[in-house]
Amino acid sequence: MKLPSLVVQLYDALRHELGANYATTARAKGLSGYQVATRHALRNAMLPIIALLTDLLPALVAGAVVVEVIFALPGMGRLLADAAAAHDFPVLVGGVLLVAVMRLLGLVVADMLYFLTDPRIRLQA
Repeated sequence: MKLPSLVVQLYDALRHELGANYATTARAKGLSGYQVATRHALRNAMLPIIALLTDLLPALVAGAVVVEVIFALPGMGRLLADAAAAHDFPVLVGGVLLVAVMRLLGLVVADMLYFLTDPRIRLQA
């Protein structure tokens, strides 16, 4: 359910960037449409997608609970569901901590991707 929304967002951002003045100028200088899209517009269109990608890691961890309970699979999600039913609070706190760490990891990865994608972002001393 998350992937289609990312694709739609990327398509809209790419369409917007291809209509910008710098893309028109690049086409006027003789670059093909593919070159304009890959070298110029895609980097700018990726910026909103990177922000949306930060929600994927915690969603994967939290989604494991649902999948493992529905399909009766053993794993971390099943452990958290059983801990919630048994009021095993240390295990629940560990699960919440794991989701929080995944959120922070997603934000760190997004910051690194922003640094690689956007040339305006540079390390300041």
